Amino acid sequence: MNKIVEKEYFSPKVVKMVVEAPRIAKARKPGHFVIVRADENGERIPLTIAQSDLEKGTITLVIQAVGKSSQKICAKEVGEYLADVVGPLGKSTHIEKVGTVVCAGGGVGVAPLFPIVEGFHKAGNRVVVVLAARTKELVILEKQMREVCDEVIIMTDDGSYGQKGLVTDGIEQVIKREKVDQCVTIGPAIMMKFVALLTKKYNIPTVSSLNTIMVDGTGMCGACRITVDGKTKFVCVDGPEFDAHKVDFDELLMRLSAYKSLEK
Repeated sequence: MNKIVEKEYFSPKVVKMVVEAPRIAKARKPGHFVIVRADENGERIPLTIAQSDLEKGTITLVIQAVGKSSQKICAKEVGEYLADVVGPLGKSTHIEKVGTVVCAGGGVGVAPLFPIVEGFHKAGNRVVVVLAARTKELVILEKQMREVCDEVIIMTDDGSYGQKGLVTDGIEQVIKREKVDQCVTIGPAIMMKFVALLTKKYNIPTVSSLNTIMVDGTGMCGACRITVDGKTKFVCVDGPEFDAHKVDFDELLMRLSAYKSLEK
């Protein structure tokens, strides 16, 4: 049982929860995720760790209420408990000093991007963050990002905040004005696909996190099977991060849409 000690709504359907998990807080690294169950009969949900606090023994999760299980988690209040929080799982992000790093996040993907941004900045890199959302109300973690990077560029579909345009527009702005040594992108699969196409054109090494397709988090269910450089990989045990230029995004998008009718 893991106690919820803080809760904040980023938007009507996006919730930040700070949860007691001292052993996970001590062991976690950027890129790691946990498996969460709302209650004893709950479905197992993989969630990336956004932050951790060693002194308080807590980890921060950002959850979007989409289906029944994520809605049950989001409905929990401060003082209540999650049945299970298991981790850290997955492979951590490879962080080193490379020069200038552009980190691009879309929607709730901004949350798992945060510790990666922080890590690259601490390693001595210049870090430019591009945050993308449909509207101003859906932009999350802007203040926190500004505290751990060199520059934040905001892109909104409707132009209600920052600049009007897509995440790729913001990335290309940076590429055209300075040398970019690496790109990291986390968000919807379609967004990551077009980020990868853009950075491949400019020959910029790019890492994408594919945590959106994970289910059981152990590699046993096979639901997160993808093709990377012509080889079969499992996101939860081989990733969740991969060379974006080698991921078969068309296959990934097709698999993500397989149960759309049932999800609705």
